[in-house]
Amino acid sequence: MSGEQSLQDCYAPETRCFGCGPANPLGLRIKSFVRGGDVVCEWTPSPHHEAFAGVLNGGIIGTLFDCHCNWTAAHHLMVASGLGAPPCTVTAEYRVVLRRPTPSTGRLTVRARVVEGGTDRAVVEGSLEAGGSVTATARGVFVAVREGHPAFHRW
Repeated sequence: MSGEQSLQDCYAPETRCFGCGPANPLGLRIKSFVRGGDVVCEWTPSPHHEAFAGVLNGGIIGTLFDCHCNWTAAHHLMVASGLGAPPCTVTAEYRVVLRRPTPSTGRLTVRARVVEGGTDRAVVEGSLEAGGSVTATARGVFVAVREGHPAFHRW
């Protein structure tokens, strides 16, 4: 993987996921980059992502966390298992805490890191920052799926 290429562009360029699929022209198309012990995404909302004027929709915040934390888990499982590509992972559960309104103008930063890892699952914690302030946090469990699951080989 190139240091300048996102996890999504490197491992799943044809994915159509609404949140992270590079091939979905109507999606959020987030880009996740490994930066030391964290995985970081910078993303800029558009007015159609608002709940109301100047404030980002909570569902969009949930999607940012869901996809970015999932990629964080997949990357961790890939490295921990010595694989050449990340396993297909799905969200088993996640919780988002909206700490304050997230502005819908300007660049947002999503940071995530694995806090517990196993052979087929990872617990990931993340934060959403706007203008240097944390506006939301998340914690989730992400699981590698096996053959027979609808997400298997989705990448």
